[in-house]
Amino acid sequence: MVKITQASNAELSRIFYLVLLSLAGALIGLLAIGTIYALARSPDSRPLFRLGRSTGTEEAGASAFSPNDDIRVFSGMGRLRIPLSNSSIMILSIAFPYSAADVAFTEELAGKIGEFRGIASGYFSSLPAEKLINVDEEAAKNEILRRFNAGLRLGRIEALYFSDMLIIDGNL
Repeated sequence: MVKITQASNAELSRIFYLVLLSLAGALIGLLAIGTIYALARSPDSRPLFRLGRSTGTEEAGASAFSPNDDIRVFSGMGRLRIPLSNSSIMILSIAFPYSAADVAFTEELAGKIGEFRGIASGYFSSLPAEKLINVDEEAAKNEILRRFNAGLRLGRIEALYFSDMLIIDGNL
């Protein structure tokens, strides 16, 4: 015959307490490992996973915009008047596409206008006079784009467009 014994309330409470304590310890350990991993990752690395609607940009080289997005051109920086190292002035307008559906990113862009203006002005005003004559527009776009994206947290700018790019010689 099999003898069936009942556990006392004190024994059940002790088992329940040990299970809860084990779960709490596992959660704390998991949080600690995740925090250490997050601190060790590079700041410009891609997310491990995304919650919510996927934008389809996970594949390398994919466009950040889907065909159904409301794509607009951000030109809020206006026309920049940048004093150059050779006492000339550069007139420049910078614009880039963004998705109007991403309200949080749109607000971040609007809040960064002053910072963007400073980045672009700082880049061109630091160039030596001999480089200003034949500015490599693609290299300038890539460097400014890299600097813009370094300061953004809620999204990425994919491309920059320069317009009204002209240099007024200050030595006339």
